[in-house]
Amino acid sequence: MEIQPVYLILADISGYTGFIKLHKNCLLHAEQIITDLMEAVIHKIEPPLQLNKLEGDAAFFYAKAGDHDGAAPKITGQVLAFTSAYRDKQQALIKAAEGGCPCAACRNIDQLKLKTILHYGRAVIKQVHRLEELAGEDVITAHRLLKNKVPASEYIMMTEDFYHISGGLADNQPEPYTDNYEGIGEVKTLLYYPEAFPLEIPATAPMTKLSGRLEALRLDLKGLWRRLLRPKLIFHNL
Repeated sequence: MEIQPVYLILADISGYTGFIKLHKNCLLHAEQIITDLMEAVIHKIEPPLQLNKLEGDAAFFYAKAGDHDGAAPKITGQVLAFTSAYRDKQQALIKAAEGGCPCAACRNIDQLKLKTILHYGRAVIKQVHRLEELAGEDVITAHRLLKNKVPASEYIMMTEDFYHISGGLADNQPEPYTDNYEGIGEVKTLLYYPEAFPLEIPATAPMTKLSGRLEALRLDLKGLWRRLLRPKLIFHNL
């Protein structure tokens, strides 16, 4: 067990609470859609950043920090990369579902947004079996920042500590934002709203295209496979 400086990153899918308040026969599709989107994020992660755990509709990443290690700008680059990958996967899933399943999950993929928290601080890192568990006030702070009052549902939020080390996002102007959080107090952050292409939403009627019906079958089979063979990778808040 040790205490050391760390970079803490949370990638959270917003809008998923409403997304899963569906008829029960949509839940398998909802779960798999969210899994596909989060996997697009995770696949863009490279050292020194690593996945710590999946937390409901979010993924918690971290990297150990050293003096003048230069990792923070690399991490911001990865955040921009997975933000773009998320959007690409979202568009691909919308296109694949065209003319297929009529369920609310498959018809509302565009409502799922990605928000990311970046924080720098200190954490206790302890080994639990094969996993590293992170604890401490800064870990709590990073998670509490998800409970902000920002009206937008899609953004990148940096604490001042992370901003000063990383230099922020190149060619992007941040918006200062301050909020009070339970048990933490006032936290000053910087908000970024990365430009994104508008999603194309097909107007094709459900169940009119073979490709769309095959996509629904893929969601069924992949979702069942994950439940049976890879239960640890399921987003359990669903």
